Amino acid sequence: MAGPQDPSDIAPATRSRVQLTALPKIGALYRRALLGALPGTGSRRAEQPPAVELGVAGIAVDRGHLADYDRVCGFRLTDRLSATFPHVLGFPLSLGLMTAPDFPIPLSGVVHIGNRITVHRPIDAAETLDFVTYATNLRPHDRGRLIDVVLVGTVGGEEVWRGVSTYLGREQTSGGGERASRGDQPPAPRAWAHWRIGRQLGRAYARVSGDHNPIHTSRLGARLFGFRGPIAHGMWSKARCLAALEPRLPDAYTVDVAFKLPVPLPTTVAFDSTSTGDFALRDLRDRPHLLGTLRER
Repeated sequence: MAGPQDPSDIAPATRSRVQLTALPKIGALYRRALLGALPGTGSRRAEQPPAVELGVAGIAVDRGHLADYDRVCGFRLTDRLSATFPHVLGFPLSLGLMTAPDFPIPLSGVVHIGNRITVHRPIDAAETLDFVTYATNLRPHDRGRLIDVVLVGTVGGEEVWRGVSTYLGREQTSGGGERASRGDQPPAPRAWAHWRIGRQLGRAYARVSGDHNPIHTSRLGARLFGFRGPIAHGMWSKARCLAALEPRLPDAYTVDVAFKLPVPLPTTVAFDSTSTGDFALRDLRDRPHLLGTLRER
């Protein structure tokens, strides 16, 4: 299954560190992105990932926030962070990087096509995390360009969590580069769970994640980007699958997903998994919304 490239496979670039005193405010970042998308206001995009990494230290877990997130995604209420919760904690930092003028792909219309998370050990809600984010591996794609945004979480200098999100910036191209995977979809096993997803999920997940992209929360916003109506967040889909697998999750693992067809709201989806760690979220015609693999470390 195609997915984001592991940053350890990429020769490190020389990046300067910008250490922030607090996480950026998401509302201001989205306003910056919207202003940059207006005709005549955008600047020429860079041809390389920004040679900078953003850092922030001492991010504490709000237990009420954690409980709300767990409820929306289907996790049990515990003091252990789910694999996807650090992504939410550090998302404002990554968004700050992606809305900077020198980021090579504009945020408006960007598509999240893959996500890999590595959990090195369990993280307790009592721990505070330091985060660093940077972009790497800008490369061509048959529909535009791909880039990986890496977010690393540490506790006391020890890396405990790493996420790599792959984004597609859709552009007119002359061909070449990676292609959207069409032949890596395994035969659909018999689904062992069906989930009815309500119309309000986009707003509920936006509230607990901070990701207020209008394609998830607004019919008009979704239509402006070519969707018939709001679609579920990809990271909710990943979290919901992991919640179903929660009793079988080891203490240290890597979980890699490719986001395929959007999940319209409302809808009913089918979940299946195998004993080898593969799992999928599909529509009722067996077309995949998400394909994933989970491997113990």
